Amino acid sequence: MDEVFKALADGSRRRLLDSLNARNGQSLRELCSGLDMARQSVSKHLALLEAANLVTTVRRGREKLHYLNAEPVNAIAERWISRYDRERVHALADLKHALEDTAMDSNAFVYTTYIRTTPEKLWQGLTDPAFTSRYWGLEFATDWKAGSPMVWRQGGADTAGPGQVVLESDPFRRLSYTWHTFTPEWAKANGIEEETLAELAAERRSKVTFEIEDLGGSVKLTVVHDGFEPGSTAREMVRHGWPALLSSLKTLLETGDTLPDPA
Repeated sequence: MDEVFKALADGSRRRLLDSLNARNGQSLRELCSGLDMARQSVSKHLALLEAANLVTTVRRGREKLHYLNAEPVNAIAERWISRYDRERVHALADLKHALEDTAMDSNAFVYTTYIRTTPEKLWQGLTDPAFTSRYWGLEFATDWKAGSPMVWRQGGADTAGPGQVVLESDPFRRLSYTWHTFTPEWAKANGIEEETLAELAAERRSKVTFEIEDLGGSVKLTVVHDGFEPGSTAREMVRHGWPALLSSLKTLLETGDTLPDPA
């Protein structure tokens, strides 16, 4: 956690975070043009923010786009906020929410976390029903081959659809699939009202991609959930779901236990 606090202590780095807070997913060129800072200085500050995991990057063709990452602040909040007077850590909580909300203000939700595990174990955690049922509460029925259909099994309901498929499957490296179909059965199992279901069903389908990088002794996992329309109801629903879900996955892989349900 020291790296996070050191990174936040510098005013120039906070300005970079503010810039991404205003518009997420910027290239180095865009960040430089919006700030009165030399390119070399911006590069150095971004490197420190990346090292602290406050900024994560995603390549789009030849460009590298920068996104705010809520994971380290989320971890601080989970570790300490519940132990102290919330008024004393109000600023930290505000930062946590700002990072999470901003990631969802762009077309992509991007979240990076580091897990003490192997790519093989992480892949199993993302695909094996015995794992997903423990931290996600659902199972996937698929052979995990690109183009194959997927059935989501959750809350006693099977969710399927012609557009619900595996997009990419490179074991231990990269996995991508379309988000589930919003069916009446799914809505009933999850307590979703008819009005909300109608809004969800009218939106285009989003997709999620998991990028796995072996660091030797640990794994870097980057989750990119994109394809949302502006003002998406689905985006609003998942914006707080991914941090908690990935924290539970991390805990399960590192300790064998899932996070306790919130009181």
